[in-house]
Amino acid sequence: MKESTLDILCCPVCKGDLKLRDAKKKGEDIVSGILVCDKCGKEYRIKDGIPDLVP
Repeated sequence: MKESTLDILCCPVCKGDLKLRDAKKKGEDIVSGILVCDKCGKEYRIKDGIPDLVP
């Protein structure tokens, strides 16, 4: 997942902004980490560069 993708992603539950936590990067790509919603607190994992945004 490209770091620039964070600007367009939102929480699928409440549409809040997502912040990246515990990221492991390879160049500009985010390989793993956690996306956390500012609004509702839901967490979504990034594994092998793919965010799992299923609530």
